[in-house]
Amino acid sequence: MTETTQTPKEIVEVLDQYIVGQGEAKKAVAVALRNRYRRMQLSKDMQDEISPKNLLMIGPTGVGKTEIARRLAKIVNAPFVKVEATKFTEVGYVGGDVESMVRDLVENAIQLEREDEYKQVRTEAEKQANNKLVKLLVPAEKKKKNQNEMQNLMNMFNQMQQGQTPSQNNDDQENVTDDVREKRMSVAEKLRAGLLENDQVEIEMADPTQQLSGQNTMLNQMGIDLNDTLSGLMPKKTIKRTVPVSEARSILTRQASEELINKADLYHNAITRAENTGIIFIDEIDKIAPGSSKNSGQVSREGVQRDILPIVEGSQVNTKYGPVNTDHMLFIGSGAFAESKPSDLIPELQGRFPIRVELNDLTKDDFVRILTEPTNSLTKQYIALIGTDNIKVTFTIEAVNRIAEIATDVNHNTDNIGARRLHTILEKLLEDILYEGPDMQMGDITITEKYVDDKVGKLAQNKDLSRYIL
Repeated sequence: MTETTQTPKEIVEVLDQYIVGQGEAKKAVAVALRNRYRRMQLSKDMQDEISPKNLLMIGPTGVGKTEIARRLAKIVNAPFVKVEATKFTEVGYVGGDVESMVRDLVENAIQLEREDEYKQVRTEAEKQANNKLVKLLVPAEKKKKNQNEMQNLMNMFNQMQQGQTPSQNNDDQENVTDDVREKRMSVAEKLRAGLLENDQVEIEMADPTQQLSGQNTMLNQMGIDLNDTLSGLMPKKTIKRTVPVSEARSILTRQASEELINKADLYHNAITRAENTGIIFIDEIDKIAPGSSKNSGQVSREGVQRDILPIVEGSQVNTKYGPVNTDHMLFIGSGAFAESKPSDLIPELQGRFPIRVELNDLTKDDFVRILTEPTNSLTKQYIALIGTDNIKVTFTIEAVNRIAEIATDVNHNTDNIGARRLHTILEKLLEDILYEGPDMQMGDITITEKYVDDKVGKLAQNKDLSRYIL
């Protein structure tokens, strides 16, 4: 289980590399993250008493609410899931089950834990993968089927009954001559030297289409999964692929890793990780608040709040990997609250989000910073994309200022979608270069203020056109 030892200031410094402004929100989430580390340093009795201080982010769309939460999870490699409150409905109505957010978080935790476990067994897994590659590159003659085949099948069946992965000893099925053995030794040396990376080899792998996930939606919502049971009853479907040795090694290493890790430990560690470091981001939480409009949907909205309440308060949710406790998960609610306010939420739910942070509308100066400052900012992304066509694009500071000014004006005159407006404007601005780039020879293009005005400035001035195009 991973937990941060970074100070709140260090966490904010990392967030500053990707998100412009919103200092109050960054400070609040950094403190919430550090408090989890502080809690883990206390005695077990005290740990059980301390609950996380959930946050409610209030602000218009496109100002960085989701990005702050997502980056926060990446900093500590914590399980993270984003859900929209509007997809859930009250029990008795058609719609999503609120407990599914916890099950999705556990699935995410299992993926993170699996990758960590793979790193632990990587050396042995790569060794097994290379041994298998040698046998695939220098195949031996198969032994003729004999009367012992029935015994082999019985052994495999017994292994499956005991929960073990059926194994076959390939050496027992091959007729390895001295000539084959010598060739394999030679190929093994070349593999170690990296001389065969681009050679083609045929491998057998599990058929990805034999995944039954999603077919038992109702059962999955109740924490019941029939996939393992059905896969035990049915033979595993495999497919053959011809791939380069480098790709084959990666696939075979993953297969070997899956057999080397202990599944029971994996699931236990993943659940512990989800319970203590999991972050659930509930977006559009303002949409389940009745607000000023009193209509027939109000009962259902309040019902969704009451269904979410026990999850946020702390309850036990059944999953196919075992029961999961939500007492110490961090919940971050998010909403614009344009037509409602936090006090429109039911009092019990309000009390479960004690930390309120308001995110500010983005200004022209914020847009300039978003276009230039963050790691892999928007302008840097487009420069890199167009650079693949051997065209060097440069933005003048005047052009950047003009783009920011247009984004501010369009947001003010139409719907305010925050920084997302920059994506639309830049795509329109660079449309011709992106279209003609592959057919152009190497060259330099400078995006000036006049170029911005010619491409999008006039569109922005026409309110009817900008409403539909920008």
